[in-house]
Amino acid sequence: MTDFVAEATAVLREAVALRRRIHEQPELGLHNPITAALVEEQLHGLDVGIARSTSTSGLVVSLAGTRPGKTILLRGDTDALPMPEDTGLPFKSKIDGRMHACGHDAHTAMLVHAARLLHRHRDEFAGTVKFMFQPGEEGYHGARYMIEEGLIDADPKPDAAFALHQIPNLKVSTIASKAGPIMGSADAWQMTVKGRGGHASAPHDAIDPMPVAFEIGLALQNMVTRRHNVFDPVVVTVAHIAGGTTNNVIPEAIELEGTLRATSPGARQAAQENIERIMKHVAAAHLCTAEIKFTQGYPVTVNDARFFDFAREVAREVAGDSGFAPMASPLMGAEDFSYVLQRIPGVMFALGAMPEERDPSGRVAPNHSNRMILNENAMATGIAMHAAIATRFLAA
Repeated sequence: MTDFVAEATAVLREAVALRRRIHEQPELGLHNPITAALVEEQLHGLDVGIARSTSTSGLVVSLAGTRPGKTILLRGDTDALPMPEDTGLPFKSKIDGRMHACGHDAHTAMLVHAARLLHRHRDEFAGTVKFMFQPGEEGYHGARYMIEEGLIDADPKPDAAFALHQIPNLKVSTIASKAGPIMGSADAWQMTVKGRGGHASAPHDAIDPMPVAFEIGLALQNMVTRRHNVFDPVVVTVAHIAGGTTNNVIPEAIELEGTLRATSPGARQAAQENIERIMKHVAAAHLCTAEIKFTQGYPVTVNDARFFDFAREVAREVAGDSGFAPMASPLMGAEDFSYVLQRIPGVMFALGAMPEERDPSGRVAPNHSNRMILNENAMATGIAMHAAIATRFLAA
């Protein structure tokens, strides 16, 4: 196999520079025009086709080999998060309230340089590599929009799909994954518990929904441990409670909202049914009523077992036998790459990007932290992994 690690290391400085340009100008949601323009600027002059999304700023860049063959899709996400940055980096976000706190800037830069690297080797493989630069991963369903437009299934339709996600809590340049479910589904829920308002000194003349809301919250935690198989786990979190106006008034209603995570469609459905049943009956036991609305989020991200076996061996070639770390269990974070994997067999791998800087306890700021810093040296491994996966798959 071509020594993609050496070639990726040789362009690491350029990849880091691109990552930092993206980091300084973080964009949110489905429309990331500055980032998309940077991608096209970096690919200018290459013999590639570019399909542009009409509902998002997404791009699908196609690189053809010298002869017909299979097709593989490589994906990188482009959007940032609506949060402040407190890293103190010289290239920190220039836009208040926005930060690349999940490493999508690095994902984009790695995919750009994987495209440039593979372009230099296009005479060595058959078939097509598609590079999917996708906005709106952070809760906006960007992958689904691009799929609905037909950008993913456009001829030649991919036979496999691959994505990397950097993890600052994982040893630098380590590659980790597992077959089957690797990330959970993510649903939001909003609940209203209604009673009857009154004077706080006379709760017997009112129907106080406050303790009922507390009881429902505790009952949901018991539900998780007593009604769900520990080997098919769910997570239910009550993340926000609102109600009341002052210290001597019993409110009429309490609002709760939170998240539901699961690692299988069956557990996801069962948890929704269990939450609704518990909510209604606990409320009724206290003469209250309750309603809930679920907002369906991303489905479970499932790695294809056969493609995982293939990709794991490639990872060992790129990072060495000790550089691949099998994951014991899924992560409960969610990914809209799940939509791609519902249509195309493939995998998502984690890429270790642990920074050298740590707090006194040795801990590292995780993804979605306002202090998240990633080790940019890991990007060389990421570039090489994208290139190696593509060439090995197209040669198989």
